[in-house]
Amino acid sequence: MSEIIIRDEGPVRAVLLNRPEKGHAITKPQAEELQRILAGFDASDQRVLVLGATGTRAFTFGADMTDPPELWRVVPGVGYSTLKPVIGAFEGWCVGGGLVIAAMCDLAVAGAGAKFSYPEAKVGLTGGMIASLAARIPHKIAMELMLACKVLDAQRALSAGLVNEVVAEGEALQRAIAWGQELAGFAPLVMAELKRMVIDEVLPRGPSERMAIQAARIAAVRGSEDRHEGVAAFREKRPPNFKGR
Repeated sequence: MSEIIIRDEGPVRAVLLNRPEKGHAITKPQAEELQRILAGFDASDQRVLVLGATGTRAFTFGADMTDPPELWRVVPGVGYSTLKPVIGAFEGWCVGGGLVIAAMCDLAVAGAGAKFSYPEAKVGLTGGMIASLAARIPHKIAMELMLACKVLDAQRALSAGLVNEVVAEGEALQRAIAWGQELAGFAPLVMAELKRMVIDEVLPRGPSERMAIQAARIAAVRGSEDRHEGVAAFREKRPPNFKGR
């Protein structure tokens, strides 16, 4: 059984976590594979991305601590970039890195049973990227989530602006896909430019977010064909043939 499901519904690509027995907790190899899949979406002809999970127990319990991932890899605008709309579909528990993903989506739909939680202050560790939440929902509510480890139910998440709509339990994914199909009929250049202006000029980035973006850029250089060509040329004592990829 695949731990990641990809569904294309017309111009909408849905990418779904599929480890229901583990609450869709994300492992290191899963995060790396998700990053590749999500980066591939931007290069595809699909117009809108929907992020979700199978079932209604959870979107994700966050990092699988038996095989800890670099969760920045799966965060929109951090581990991968796209100027196409990204819509989150959240059912059940949305914990830790899952809440970061929810905050970074352009739009979000929650099932009525959704619950949003960030318990890192209880377990004594943090990657710090959650700090960006305070730029996206009211400051006091963001601090309540981060410092007091309180849980936001779907209706409070709606009133705080973390999600755009609450639907019946089990219907978040289809509603998000329907939103995506509607957006796919709009002018892509206009939506891309508006999103670019918001991301680059309006929303501030937290320090961990900026650091992860730089890490992703450096990782791309380290994994490039040019890097392998440069090393090979050095070993073989010949001029390198760089291709810019």
